[in-house]
Amino acid sequence: MPEQAANWIATLAFAYAGIGGVFAVVFSLLGARRIDPAARGSTLGFRLIVLPGAAALWPYLAWRWLRGAPGPPAEKNAHRRAAEDAT
Repeated sequence: MPEQAANWIATLAFAYAGIGGVFAVVFSLLGARRIDPAARGSTLGFRLIVLPGAAALWPYLAWRWLRGAPGPPAEKNAHRRAAEDAT
C-alpha cells in the first residue's frame, strides 16, 4: 500500500511538472505580456528567467491569463487602505 501511494504521488508530481513546463514556454512567449504590461517587448533573457517561476506557479498564472487580468495584482496592506480612506 505505501508503495502505491508513493507511485501515485510521484505520478502527480511529474504530471504537475510536465504541465508546468509546457505552460511556462507558452506563457513566456504569449501570456506574460498580457497580464503584465512591463513584460511587453521583453528580451529572451527575461523570458528564460521567467520560465522556472511560471512552471512552478502555472495554476495561478493560467487563472490570471484566462481571466484576462489587466495588470499586476494590487497590493493590499494597512498603509494602502489608510491612503485610500484618506482620499
